[in-house]
Amino acid sequence: MNDMNPDRADLPPTEPFRAGLLGRCPRCGQGPLFTGFLTVAPRCTACDLDYSFADSGDGPVAFVVLLIGFVVVGLALWTEVTFNPSLWVHFSLWIPLVVVLSLIALRVFKGLLIALQYRNSAAEGRLDDRR
Repeated sequence: MNDMNPDRADLPPTEPFRAGLLGRCPRCGQGPLFTGFLTVAPRCTACDLDYSFADSGDGPVAFVVLLIGFVVVGLALWTEVTFNPSLWVHFSLWIPLVVVLSLIALRVFKGLLIALQYRNSAAEGRLDDRR
């Protein structure tokens, strides 16, 4: 696993899912990945890894929309069929739930995708030439 990124040969391998879900550095797993809620830090404070490679793009948003949309629409349909509440009940239930779940999931997915991007040495416009 260390042979993927030669700049981390002296560090033990970090599990990308753990580092991403906790918002930690993908190389050392110690320093924070974010300076704000969704703002990626310029460098790791523990191992000095430059985070300029980190570009998750719209990937986290796509995952969040699909996942949260599936859960909330399913719950809203079940609630409608089971209880038949008025429209204001739906608004008061589902709008806050969508906002809270989306914000939480967006940070988690962004951290996870950045950690996987580091682990797999992913870069834009590069072909695999290991053949």
